Amino acid sequence: MAIRTIRLEDDPVLGKKCRPVEKMTDKIHQLIDDMLDTMYEANGVGLAAPQVGILKKVVVIDVGDGPIVLINPQILETEGEQTGDEGCLSVPGMAGEVTRPNYVKVKAMNENMEVFEVEGTELLARAFCHEIDHLDGIMYTSLVKGGLHPVEYQDE
Repeated sequence: MAIRTIRLEDDPVLGKKCRPVEKMTDKIHQLIDDMLDTMYEANGVGLAAPQVGILKKVVVIDVGDGPIVLINPQILETEGEQTGDEGCLSVPGMAGEVTRPNYVKVKAMNENMEVFEVEGTELLARAFCHEIDHLDGIMYTSLVKGGLHPVEYQDE
């Protein structure tokens, strides 16, 4: 396991569409492990493979309930609406107001390449949308209303 370099918003890889994962390999397993380590090290709640320079449809998310690994994810259903500040590990120190669905159902494959569905609301729904957007080369900054602003960190 290793910490990978997170690509920043001016990196052209972040604007590219990712390719599906055709089969599980040792390299994909290693990528997933490294992405989880990298996300936790950076105190993030989600990370997509292009953010570490890999154009594969792989996403990891953890909003506090344990890691979720999504391979070749696709959004099946959305409902409702939420508007709030959103940030990104590829745009450090900044946030912006984005409107997302309040409920999202996703179909994906797990690390055994088995198809499953997962649902989320609020922060998890936001994370699903944000990370899956990365797989299509979409940065949240293109969805921000009113511009970016510095993130105010709170001491814990």
